[in-house]
Amino acid sequence: MSGFLIKGATIVNEGKQEVKDLLIQDGRIAKIDGSISTSEDVTEINADGLFLIPGIVDDQVHFREPGLTHKGELFTESRAAVAGGITSYMEMPNTVPNALTQQLLQDKYDRAAQVSLGNYSFFMGASNDHLSEVLKTDGKNVCGVKIFMGSSTGNMLVDSEKTLGGIFSECPMLIATHCEDEATVRANTALAIELAKLTSMRIVLTVNSDKALSQSRATLVSSGLYGKRIVIHKCSTNKLPYVDYIFNLVISSSESPELARVLRPCGGTHMIKGEGEWVVKRRAKLKGEGEWTHQF
Repeated sequence: MSGFLIKGATIVNEGKQEVKDLLIQDGRIAKIDGSISTSEDVTEINADGLFLIPGIVDDQVHFREPGLTHKGELFTESRAAVAGGITSYMEMPNTVPNALTQQLLQDKYDRAAQVSLGNYSFFMGASNDHLSEVLKTDGKNVCGVKIFMGSSTGNMLVDSEKTLGGIFSECPMLIATHCEDEATVRANTALAIELAKLTSMRIVLTVNSDKALSQSRATLVSSGLYGKRIVIHKCSTNKLPYVDYIFNLVISSSESPELARVLRPCGGTHMIKGEGEWVVKRRAKLKGEGEWTHQF
């Protein structure tokens, strides 16, 4: 039997720090104690003055294998993860080809068994046309099913109510969703283009995912307006990367303190599209602002 005996480490776990020994046998923690000695065949590591912490589990990674290995692959990315303290990962299905069949999913497990330096699991992908394949997924071995409700690589957009209903009602395992409505992304981009054509305003379009960013940018480039009249930023409306009072007009589907913060005073307009009609609000003067009555 082989293993490791780590001596004198400062173990950080469950909110405490304790100097102890730790014995690993057959790839598992066998014992933690103040002082451990063993007659087993183990490699002893002196960890005096060093911290020993639990490995981190990253539940969403893109390791790009197969098909996109010019960006990364299972070996290189798992090596980087382990170097940073991430010992287990769950990888997304939007590789090339997409992991939309049980065989393609198994191919990823087989490859990881050969080259991965960390613990691994892989999400099964979904599409409008692969419900039966999704429902074959074994939840004992697969971490979950990933649904892209906005655009993704290849054939992974799931916007069919029948398919979505089937997955959510019949799949007993964890379901992870990318909940960006495809129609909303397209409508917001189209609105930005129309505003640019009808006004002289310079427009900032915000999105909250890489896929929406890529899709909207491609549409804006083809319109000839990207970079000239319209720019697009990936950010959250809960924390906008803009200075106070910068925008004359804000258009959104809801209100938030951040949207109010970036709207200029003295007439800045906020148009809100809810379930019904548009709601238009105009910002008043700042509190404490004075009045000019003459120049002297």
